[in-house]
Amino acid sequence: MAGIAAAVAQVANAQARKGGSTKPVFAHDLPDLNLQGWAVTAVEVVYGPGEESPSHRHPGITVAYVLEGEIRSKVGDAPEKVYKAGEMFLETPGQLHAVSGNASNVRQARLLAVLLAKKGEELTTPAAAR
Repeated sequence: MAGIAAAVAQVANAQARKGGSTKPVFAHDLPDLNLQGWAVTAVEVVYGPGEESPSHRHPGITVAYVLEGEIRSKVGDAPEKVYKAGEMFLETPGQLHAVSGNASNVRQARLLAVLLAKKGEELTTPAAAR
């Protein structure tokens, strides 16, 4: 995790030197995990108008960033929420992602999911699986 934080800091510092600005857009406490033997995978999820994914779980930590449109999401015990482009949400290991889909019936929606999990583990499993 320290390596990921260092890489993000380098990018932010390089951007600031070029005249760009940085500001935090998301902060969330993480569970106490040992990340030895883990890998990071980034996945772009595209939902057509009205499309949704079935309920599912991820074995590790998932950070989702909405790239375009609006995404309906319900993770764990939190209420269902609509996230707009530029907003983020977090899933902790094994948490139920009961609702995930496009909030619009006319426009496409896209999100970038960054999944951290043990190497070789299935990154997404149906909700019934544990």
